[in-house]
Amino acid sequence: MTDLPAGYALRSPAAGDVDAIGGMLVADQLAAGFEPTIDAAFVRRVWSRPDFDIGVDAWVVTDGTGAVVAYGQVRREEPDIVGSWGVVHLEHRGLGIGSSLLDRIEGRAAALLAGVESPRFRHSLTAGDDAAESIVRDRGLRPIRHLWHMQIDLTGPIEAGPAPAGIHIGGIEPPDDLRAIHAVLEAAFLEDLGDHPEPFDRWAEEHMSSPSYDPTLWLMARDGDEPVGALIASVGDDRGWVDWLAVLASHRGRGIGMALLRGSFTMLAARGLGPVLVNVDAENVTGATAVYERAGMRVVNQWDLWERSADGPG
Repeated sequence: MTDLPAGYALRSPAAGDVDAIGGMLVADQLAAGFEPTIDAAFVRRVWSRPDFDIGVDAWVVTDGTGAVVAYGQVRREEPDIVGSWGVVHLEHRGLGIGSSLLDRIEGRAAALLAGVESPRFRHSLTAGDDAAESIVRDRGLRPIRHLWHMQIDLTGPIEAGPAPAGIHIGGIEPPDDLRAIHAVLEAAFLEDLGDHPEPFDRWAEEHMSSPSYDPTLWLMARDGDEPVGALIASVGDDRGWVDWLAVLASHRGRGIGMALLRGSFTMLAARGLGPVLVNVDAENVTGATAVYERAGMRVVNQWDLWERSADGPG
């Protein structure tokens, strides 16, 4: 276990630390040349997850004045996968703080994955962070996915436009429609092993317990009585998020994804929101990136997902 430098201390986070952590995240993104999209609101959402224990799954590092200068966390994402990330204040880098935090992260990940036949440990890094990449590479991790935040800036009312022929797009009735939404997501992302929903009970609990849960922003596309597309959106502080957009493979190429997206923009614009963002795999196999680009969204932030598996690096 790597010791912290003299004068620094490690402890569990407290609710009052969230703004300091958010500030470090914003500064990190700006320093990398990206538009900040991950901030204190993101941290609050993470901490609200029912399977996240802030007392054992996260750490802050403080300096001699008690100021928070680093943060790290780990979370079980699937039965055989633990994901993690961290950030160190720009003025406190190069001292070994990141390596010390990563030791704690890996120790907790090992405990969460104990007894798993084929465990996978993942860590997210801001794209282009050479120093952090060197640290995780030396620990046997390899990059597996490159992800984007794409954004559109809404400047006024948006017309959703007509739905494709034979398709009805409308809101949902929770909780009855939640299982249908989940089924669409599962089927639509079946061929995308890197991006698929959790089992229904856990997925539903996670959404409904989130402070950003607002089913009035969810949309479903139906072909007759059959659900064929879904969009889940939420609001975080002063921006909207498209959390999931899915269309069944049998119904792609008909404009359903674009219709869902524009329907979401219409609702978010009506609430006075300007920026709307989506998190997407740069190599998404469903063609989602092209849909977002045609809708006027642009890449504003980038990061990489690194992994070490039981079968070896990467």
